[in-house]
Amino acid sequence: MSDISSIGGVDFHCHLDLYPDHQAAIAKAEAGRIYTLTVTTTPKAWPRNYELTQHTRYVRAALGLHPQLVADRSSELCLWDRHLPETRYVGEVGLDAGPRFYKSLEAQKKVFRHILERCAEAGGKILTVHSVRSVPAVLDMIEAHLPRERGSVVLHWFTGSRSDARRAAALGCYFSVNAEMTRTDRGRELIGSLPRDRILTETDGPFTKQQGRAAEPSDAPFAASALGGVLGLSPDAMTKVIVSNLRALLG
Repeated sequence: MSDISSIGGVDFHCHLDLYPDHQAAIAKAEAGRIYTLTVTTTPKAWPRNYELTQHTRYVRAALGLHPQLVADRSSELCLWDRHLPETRYVGEVGLDAGPRFYKSLEAQKKVFRHILERCAEAGGKILTVHSVRSVPAVLDMIEAHLPRERGSVVLHWFTGSRSDARRAAALGCYFSVNAEMTRTDRGRELIGSLPRDRILTETDGPFTKQQGRAAEPSDAPFAASALGGVLGLSPDAMTKVIVSNLRALLG
């Protein structure tokens, strides 16, 4: 782990391998001292991500099997198993019950259960979890298959209800929040209800925009500033809270 006191920001969920120049995106996050978790969407993408982040100070890669790709890629689960010992970080994984992916929900649940069970067996993994229109089901599965002493969950771009948020917090979950979430009344209200000691920042770049271009890890301070605006904290105070939360998560 890099010296956490030297961190310039936290981007706990982005997709650096989807930028036009993967290597340059990693180098830029490193130069900005942004503690970055770059997720993968399929196990086949893992080896290259692992290779490029093996010796970085601030960028970590996560091993994923995205729920939106399960219909086509569930056969890669054995590959996911093979690579799991190589990393502490798992993502992007979870469930997506949105209209486009609903028909694969049962297959998604099988894959997600498998991932949670393997992480529980291994112990010490940190997962970044997708939960579109499926927060109660995601929380049910975490509760059943990943005891909190066996791993940690960060709910990425959380859009559940306030009662879902309370339940998630009781299960030990963290929440990664991006600037996009601070732009709606509902998002701000939800953020206001999250426990402050469980909040991290993310960009989910390149799927979000900052000043008309794809967001990137160097935009994490914008997310912290927007978050601070919702919670009544200065950007510096908000960043201190986020870094303290990261330290607690990483143990």
